[in-house]
Amino acid sequence: MSSRNSQANKAAARERLRAEREREAKKAKTRRQIIVAVSVVGVLAVAGGAGYAIMQAMKPTAWEAAKDKTLVKPANSGSDGTTVVIGKPEAKKTLEMYEDPRCPICSQFEQAVGPTIKKDVDAGKYKIQFIGATFIDNGSPGTGSKTALSALGAALNVSPEAFLEYKSALYSAKFHPEETTDKFKNRDYLIQIADTVPALKGNAAFDKAVKDGTYDKWALVMSDKFNSSGVTGTPTLKMDGKKITADGSDNAPSDAASFTAAIDKALKG
Repeated sequence: MSSRNSQANKAAARERLRAEREREAKKAKTRRQIIVAVSVVGVLAVAGGAGYAIMQAMKPTAWEAAKDKTLVKPANSGSDGTTVVIGKPEAKKTLEMYEDPRCPICSQFEQAVGPTIKKDVDAGKYKIQFIGATFIDNGSPGTGSKTALSALGAALNVSPEAFLEYKSALYSAKFHPEETTDKFKNRDYLIQIADTVPALKGNAAFDKAVKDGTYDKWALVMSDKFNSSGVTGTPTLKMDGKKITADGSDNAPSDAASFTAAIDKALKG
């Protein structure tokens, strides 16, 4: 091989090596750029996810947001929206009933005494005034008392009769949950219960009001009324500002007979 060919071959080899090194360098640079880009995207994604999580955590709950809503007053709730008085206008006395939808004792009371109260109200013996509480949502954490009270507002907007029938259904043995089971937070469940009340079954306006939380603010205002009443437990009954209790007890009567005896005494007072 001539000296010239040898040198040419060497030069060509060097050129190929240089070109190969350039290609490898370019590939390495590209890989680094891709890695950096992916890393930046990953960091941004993590930051974005964290930011989203923080925003979601800071976002008010539906019930926190309800505090700032405009109060929608149900029909049949008085000028202030929270004076729920049901009965014949000529009835001279009014029985105040303080109840929490999740209250298990209220459920027992309604099942035992509710039919007697309805009979008395229908007969004009007295009117009833309902004051709703939601304190069990605090003791047994949840939102069922508030959500059920909101649904009661939707029923009241239909009619006083629908309200009473729906309240009875909520407290029934069939539908009322254990105090620690926050089943009333489920608005679909509340509508399911309402389907047992003729005036509410298939009632599109009622269903929408329950699902949309139309009376959520009303439930909070009603709860505030209970909180400022000085009453500390449910069920509590009052007439003429005096508690109605079973004989020898500080609690509301738990059966129809003792209830009637206590009511008759209060009506004479």
